[in-house]
This record gives sequence, structure tokens and C-alpha cells, in this order.
Amino acid sequence: MSAPEPALKPEDALDRAFTLAESGPKHGPNPRVGCVIVGRRGGLVGEGSHQGAGTAHAEVAALDDAARRGLSPRGATAYVTLEPCNHHGRTRPCSRALEQAGIGRVVYALTDPNPVATGGGPYLADRGVEVESDADPARAIALNRAWVHAVRTGRPYVSLKLATSLDGRAAAADGSSQWITGAAARRHSHLKRAEVDAIVVGTGTFLADRPKLTARHADGSLCEHQPLRVVVGERAIAAPEYLHLRTHDPAQVLRQLAGHEVKHVLIEGGPTLATAFVRAGLVNQIDAYVAPALLGGGGLGVIGPLGIESVDQALRWRTRRLERIGDDVFIEFGR
Repeated sequence: MSAPEPALKPEDALDRAFTLAESGPKHGPNPRVGCVIVGRRGGLVGEGSHQGAGTAHAEVAALDDAARRGLSPRGATAYVTLEPCNHHGRTRPCSRALEQAGIGRVVYALTDPNPVATGGGPYLADRGVEVESDADPARAIALNRAWVHAVRTGRPYVSLKLATSLDGRAAAADGSSQWITGAAARRHSHLKRAEVDAIVVGTGTFLADRPKLTARHADGSLCEHQPLRVVVGERAIAAPEYLHLRTHDPAQVLRQLAGHEVKHVLIEGGPTLATAFVRAGLVNQIDAYVAPALLGGGGLGVIGPLGIESVDQALRWRTRRLERIGDDVFIEFGR
């Protein structure tokens, strides 16, 4: 039998569970979840994380890890970033797995907002397991922001990508836009593509630029995960490898994408598509790449008219993250 690891404080155990959860994929229909099982004396018994649809859930992965270590989870505490699921899906319910393993206490950071999967906490409590719910809901929501939004609202979370000059221009007066930002920023944007479920452009952008809409590494090779490639608009496109949604209604676009299990959408189209989603109030996040360049008044703006006539009507956002990438700056804004 393996020797137990040094004792973990409760807050450290939950923090470790979050760290494990962050190793899971950001894309896909399932949330990122981590689980750490701590014995009665505080030693680590097992740990695990969910690595995407079809793989073991974090709790089961942690129990399997305990078995590999030769340690018993009976009477131990499971620290989980999300309430253990309580339904039969592609895997068995985690609530049953924890109960059958003899777990004595469960601490989870957020009650599962999915009405199909929730209920693991009450199930365990009814069977004599000590349960502490919503131990760190804000951190759990931030970990799975897009997934939580999609589950609660029934529509995908929308990120809008903007690449602009210092004076807010997406292209010069002659329409040229390659490249406003530098190579490092472009590599960064491809990593962001690999985190979403779908990339959306309008027919105008597609017919003018024929974008590949793929997520690529710095050497040009494709990332393991490729988002669904979507073109929105009425004009015909001869590209069967793209999903063509013949509508100009942003809400209809999201309804159709929800049917494809899309939880996170990245809007990369031109000003027309971006403006439509902003006007509809359906943009949850803005990923802005700002280049240290000036294009002047003749350039093309990134957002069209919004009906705003005074500063007090401005649509306000909160800065979540700011990062220098080469000579450019990346800023993440949220509502």
C-alpha cells in the first residue's frame, strides 16, 4: 500500500480540484470538473479530472486513482468543483459512485445548473453523507463561464473577436486588413479558436476572404480540436464543409447552433455580423486585439451604428484580462 501524502487543508484541497479541472478541454458539451479525495487524516487518497465527453467524470477518475494508489476512500472527503451528477448519461451517476465507494463527506463548489444532472448533493445527503454545497460558486462559474451560460439560458455563449488599430479601425481606406496585428497575436487568436465549439462569419466575409476558420499551431499544423465552421447569411456558398445558416437573425443562429450541442460561439465576421449580434444584446464577451497603429478616418470601423447618440447611452463592459502579446495588446471584456 502506498504511503499517504502530506495532509491537505480543506481550502487547499478545493484549490487543487480547481487546478485539475483547468486541465480539461474548454470546448465541448460538458463542463470542466476536478475532484480531490482526502482521507480522515488529511492525506491525499485520489484525484482526477474530466477530460471531455465520453471520458470518466472527475469523481470516478479520482476513485480510480485511489484504487491505483492502493488507498481506500471509505470515510474520506471528496472535494469537487461541481455538484456530482445524478443521472445516467454516457457514464453512470457520480453520486452513486461516491456512495458505493463509502465517501463520508462531499464538498462541492457549485450546484449543477443543469436540471437533467443536478441532485447529486441531496441524493448523497439522504443517504447519510455529509454534504457542503456552493463552497466557491464564483470561481466555479468563472471556470465554466460559457457552459454555465449555455445551460442556464439555453443558448450558446458568444465571444466577439475584434482586431483593430489604436483608432478603432479594422481595415484601411482601400479595404486592406492583413495584417493589422502581429504574428504573435495571430498565433494567440488561433489558440482561442481551439477553445470554442463554433466559429461564425457572414457570407460577405466568406465570399470576400474565403477564410479557412481552422485552429492552427504556430507551424501551420491543425490543432487537435477543430470548431464547427459556420457561415451566416442568405447568399449561396459552394462549401459543403461549412455549416450554412440562411438567416440574418442572431437569435436564430444561436438556436440552430444549440441544436448542434454548441456551447461557445466565436464571432469572427466583419462589422455587419458583429453589429447585428451587439444590437441584439447577444454578445457576452469581447476579445479585442489592439495594434499600435493608426489608420485614420478613412478606415473601416469594427462596429456599425448602434443608435447611440450620447455617452450616457454607451454599452459598457468590464475588463477581465489584459495581456501584452508581442507589440499588440489583448483585452478580454465581459458584461
